[in-house]
Amino acid sequence: MRNSQHKLILASASPRRLDLLKQIGIIPDEVRPADIDETPFKTELPRDHALRLGIGKAQAINAPGSFILACDTVVGVGRRILPKAETEEQARSCLALLSGRRHSVYNGIAVIAPDGKLRHRMAETTVKFKTLHPDETEFYIASGEWQGKAGGYAIQGLAAAFIPHIGGSYSTVVGLSLYDTIQLLKGSGFWQK
Repeated sequence: MRNSQHKLILASASPRRLDLLKQIGIIPDEVRPADIDETPFKTELPRDHALRLGIGKAQAINAPGSFILACDTVVGVGRRILPKAETEEQARSCLALLSGRRHSVYNGIAVIAPDGKLRHRMAETTVKFKTLHPDETEFYIASGEWQGKAGGYAIQGLAAAFIPHIGGSYSTVVGLSLYDTIQLLKGSGFWQK
């Protein structure tokens, strides 16, 4: 049973995260996107970057006495952090790098409990992309589905046709590991026993 005396604030503007939470019966009382600088540090690894941003987004929300849930998703190829594609050129570059390779999708998830205690987890899923034909790349670019997506693609859309295998949680690739989120919320006292 939910600890109803405290609000749950989702520190994210992502409609995908909201939909994922609804899928498991969690509806935040408030959605309050955190505005932080997401520029990677020099030599920062993708997993470290995701966790730093997830924690930073949770800490950027001033809501004493509430549960705050935040997450950041980062796509990494080796030590390289792929951007959230904003231009066709960025999306093409991401798809060219992903084509025919495995990459990792990281979720840095953080929860701040009403008592101010911070808990965090790292979720990782590996994704295999098929080798893309130039026509497939151009079709995907024309769809516009890549806009604002980490790594320039959305697994829950047209790009699903490019992915023969994932190792790990599908929800991590969409943008929020539901398993890890539930564990963090439970550990933070979101549910009464």
